[in-house]
Amino acid sequence: MSRAPDPRRRVAHVAAPVLFLAAVTAAVLLIRSGLESGSAGATSTQAVTQPAATTAAVHRTRPRKGAKRFYTVQTGDTFNSISAKAGIPVSELERLNPGVSSNALQVGQKLRVK
Repeated sequence: MSRAPDPRRRVAHVAAPVLFLAAVTAAVLLIRSGLESGSAGATSTQAVTQPAATTAAVHRTRPRKGAKRFYTVQTGDTFNSISAKAGIPVSELERLNPGVSSNALQVGQKLRVK
């Protein structure tokens, strides 16, 4: 005697894995969006994502002769764009900022340009 398969049971066999995968996908997307939005204590190695809407120029107040000058990193800045704004070669920018990785610039970070 063979029993006919219960259609609800067949649906449950298919629906359970689909629902599980949907729940895992939703959880991963929520976690990623939380990490990408940036929390105050998180460290980031993200590259530049968008060009800056406004440019913060190198502090142009007349510095004393030999005084250090700094540039505040804005969204979209790279070593190349900063060196162009500051009027110095990239190699000079790297020499003045030995502990700074060009791949991990963070908005608000101060870089020495003189």
